[in-house]
Amino acid sequence: MFASREKLVVCDVDGTLVDAFGAVEIAFSRHEMDIGDLERFQKRRKLLKYLGGLREFPKNLRRQFGKQQRKQLIQTLTEVYRQEARLYPGIAALLRVLIAAPDVRVGIVTRNITREPAETLRHLLRRHDIDIDALDFVTCIPLGEEKLVQFRTARRLFDINPARAYACGDEYRDYVAATGAGMHALIASYGFEDHGRLRDTYNIPEEIIARTPAELAARLCHALDLDYPGELSVPTTDG
Repeated sequence: MFASREKLVVCDVDGTLVDAFGAVEIAFSRHEMDIGDLERFQKRRKLLKYLGGLREFPKNLRRQFGKQQRKQLIQTLTEVYRQEARLYPGIAALLRVLIAAPDVRVGIVTRNITREPAETLRHLLRRHDIDIDALDFVTCIPLGEEKLVQFRTARRLFDINPARAYACGDEYRDYVAATGAGMHALIASYGFEDHGRLRDTYNIPEEIIARTPAELAARLCHALDLDYPGELSVPTTDG
């Protein structure tokens, strides 16, 4: 049925691999804006994520209202991503393990809104000693397009059995896209949506939600029969 016996890993970038909140927080501060704290950020509806809560909304809206102001903000965000943004702890080690595995295809998908996002990610990964060209694919998804299409495309490109394919994300929509493509989903609760929202509001199974980047990395490597360098520091949990 499937020509390949390889495995596939597709990772969302912002909020799963990269501390996007930290990068946005820095960029906002340089434009005298305030995104609020991570806990409140995770609980906001998607439309309001970057406009802040009741405390921050009026000032942020004024700062983002003009076309020129938005261009300047995106330029600042691009510079922050390329020069300062960080992978979450343990994620660089995970990517190296995945890239080195001979029977694993690994790629990243992103809706990153910086200028030339693929080039932005090249700079970011280079600072963590990772060559973006060592990945099997990098897909920049237009705003408004669902990831389901990209997940299916990646799986079909390498003719990989969906039962041997994994998708890592940090939002409910990542879970829907992964399961819709017949892939195993691993969802992070340290990114754009918190644990309670993922579990209680969206009914994502507790067993596939990782509270920390190290837990996500250890779970994925265990599923792939790979040794994760940081697994000894990850507490054993049941679900």
